[in-house]
Amino acid sequence: MTDSGPSGQTETLLSDYRAPAWRVLHVELAFDLDADATEVVSRLHLQPDPQQAGATLVLDGDNLELLSIALDGQPLEPAHYRLDAHHLRIDGLAGEHVLETRCRIHPARNTRLEGLYRSGESLFTQCEAQGFRRITYFIDRPDVMPTWRTTLRADKMRYPVLLANGNPLAQTDLPEGRHEAAWENPHRTPCYLFALVAGRLDCVRKDVVTAEGRAVALQVWAAPADIARCGYALGAVERALRWDEQRFGRCYDLSVFNVVAAQDFTMGAMENKGLNIFNARYILADEDTATDADYQGIESVIGHEYFHNWSGNRVTLRDWFQLALKEGLTVFRDQEFVSDLQSRQVKRIEDVRLLRARQFAEDAGALAHPVRPQRYREINNFYTLTVYEKGAEIVRMLHTLLGEASFRAGMDEYFATNDGRAATLEDFLAAHAKASGRDLSQFARWYAQVGTPELDITDDFADGRYTLRIAQRQRDADAQPLLMPLRIALYDAHGQTLVASPTSADAVVHGDLIELRAATHTLVFAGLARRPLPSFNQGLSAPVKIHHGYTAEELARLARCERDGLGRWDMLQQLAAGVLLHRFDDHAGARAALSAAIGDLLDDASCDPAFVAECMTLPDFDTLADAQARVDIDGLLAARKSLLRDLARAHAGRLRHRRDALAATASGLSGAAMGARRLRNTCLAWLTELDPDAWLASAQFDGAAGMTDRLAALRCLVHAGAPAAEPAEQAFVQRYREDPLSTDKWLAVVATRPHADAVERVRALLDSPWWTPTNPNRVRAILGSCSRMNPAAFHRADGAGYALLIDVLPTLDSINPQVAARLLAGFESWRRWGGGRDALAGEHLQRLRGRLASRDANDLLARLLKA
Repeated sequence: MTDSGPSGQTETLLSDYRAPAWRVLHVELAFDLDADATEVVSRLHLQPDPQQAGATLVLDGDNLELLSIALDGQPLEPAHYRLDAHHLRIDGLAGEHVLETRCRIHPARNTRLEGLYRSGESLFTQCEAQGFRRITYFIDRPDVMPTWRTTLRADKMRYPVLLANGNPLAQTDLPEGRHEAAWENPHRTPCYLFALVAGRLDCVRKDVVTAEGRAVALQVWAAPADIARCGYALGAVERALRWDEQRFGRCYDLSVFNVVAAQDFTMGAMENKGLNIFNARYILADEDTATDADYQGIESVIGHEYFHNWSGNRVTLRDWFQLALKEGLTVFRDQEFVSDLQSRQVKRIEDVRLLRARQFAEDAGALAHPVRPQRYREINNFYTLTVYEKGAEIVRMLHTLLGEASFRAGMDEYFATNDGRAATLEDFLAAHAKASGRDLSQFARWYAQVGTPELDITDDFADGRYTLRIAQRQRDADAQPLLMPLRIALYDAHGQTLVASPTSADAVVHGDLIELRAATHTLVFAGLARRPLPSFNQGLSAPVKIHHGYTAEELARLARCERDGLGRWDMLQQLAAGVLLHRFDDHAGARAALSAAIGDLLDDASCDPAFVAECMTLPDFDTLADAQARVDIDGLLAARKSLLRDLARAHAGRLRHRRDALAATASGLSGAAMGARRLRNTCLAWLTELDPDAWLASAQFDGAAGMTDRLAALRCLVHAGAPAAEPAEQAFVQRYREDPLSTDKWLAVVATRPHADAVERVRALLDSPWWTPTNPNRVRAILGSCSRMNPAAFHRADGAGYALLIDVLPTLDSINPQVAARLLAGFESWRRWGGGRDALAGEHLQRLRGRLASRDANDLLARLLKA
């Protein structure tokens, strides 16, 4: 059953799940490929569910031209089936059948980039979540899992490379300059993982043997002009393969693993079985065109998609409500992969910064939803930070509660029990409960309850007894207490860790790890000579907000003595946030304490430069805004700018010294070199605050050996409005005008210039040849950067930033609904914006009523405007 939402769209409910009435055992597909018109012949081997005998066969299909239909080799007359804009129905079937359909589709017209579409001169597919129905008629749901055989035919000159899922079977030349390739995927796989690629492509290749002895060809494909930039991605594929063998015991299961770069791609990448299709930004890299952040992103995203081969493909989803089962789990796996390869403490800080800045805001805004929602109107709108990042934190909590050995045993049990199945979150937790012997029923509430939990912690000390009182708060007053791990450390007056375990009548204590289960807990540490200094939630053991009431002096002390890298960074973040939000009675003393802590970090040459750079980065606008019930936009921007300049002024000598000292180690792609560049460029950004002419940035731009330093210098020049900004922009554009990914970097720098007049510059870009609304990367570089990363422009007092986005959204929605909807989500917190911005934003959102065509955007608009 479905009901109707506020926009008139029907809702799909988790409680209404039923197994499919018909199963598809095997699929045979044949494509005659052409960008203007492709014909698809599909043969579905169908089997009815005996528990639903007599049920109508219902196939999904969107924007398909049905050319013919036959059942068991006999043509079907129109009187024997029903066809509408979204479904093909056949009544009165019993027993097994083979249904053959022939359809025509038009890839070149497909700007949605769902189904089969053209990018450049090549053809690509994107089928998650519901794109396969735009290719041919099918039961388009993840619990329908056939095996597959795919035959591709095309003009050999235009499409010399023909790739599909699974293992290659044969390639044959045909008359009239055509050829065909046959592929077979022997694994039971849902249609959202179907893929094909056809085009003029080259590849880099490495042959490997898995831990199980299987020979596998790893191949990364790209346009011939880009193939020289695929080497790092190929190495990342092999690193991911080896890591998954060692850490999770998962081996690859086909003879080839193909990865293909596409310039036009809505998402980051897609884990199609044996044929991963990637946004080119996560494949193409060399030191001249890619930043260190690009290299790290490539490592992470390649790991993520490769790891899906088990957590998503071999074990897939019963329904889309289980999305976190594959995405949250796989984000955790890719985070661990990058942490094992690079700096674990820096990676953890990066992940927590994203969680707090964006996911916590999502939890508090109009688009908040549980990690497993109970209903949806458009599933595309639930590919959110809540599903991905909070979902990963839930898996991390489980790992913390169980420990590495027990968690690994639970993962082994999960994969063994559910291999080849469409699973649920209950299946995942049941496997871990079986392996660990733990009751995880209370832990399951994390998937069902909406919002970021908060812990209020008070303390007192008397007669050698230190008492902590901990109370849980949830967004919904009727929410139940959650099981959460809270890691605590106590420090003495000399900054040394106290070895002390609390007693508690109502919490489970494992050394420094406390399992909170009730709404309130009391912990008592006895036998202490003096009042200790506590540190809570070390490593972010639970994705919660902590309220304790530290003084500025206590935070500064913790920033010096904290043994946990994330905790040390967090104390500096809390100290900086307290200064910016005026939380301390002694405001001047708090600023001085923060400045002294920053000075200590800059003076410590033994400290990881990347860690120092993270600690120097002030809390961003989104994190600060999340801390205010009514967001003082102008006040936050002014306070952050003032504090940054004061700190730069106080440490100008240290900044110059540290930047110069790191120059000798800042070349190459080693972790040490990347860390050195990161801190050098942070120092440069601070020093530019004191230098309106930005001479240091200008010199760095002119002498930069790679994109990381060149782009950092360009950002400083443009954002400062320095005299050298315009010639630097011209030089950058001229150098990279033929490379769309590098051009996107320049456009993002322009769109994020932290000044109100950036709105006019962005409007000019929208009227220029640089604006390509059919390319998601270009849309994100210009409009996404301005709306998500430039609060000074987006929140301009006259509403011009809101108007900029609202004016273009109807057109974007008609081109690519997913891109438009993600931009619209930037208004998720609009009701809390102060200074009259809420009224302006509301007026502009109202202007969209009746002007949006897609389910994606209309669903979000309805949720944003819901009272």
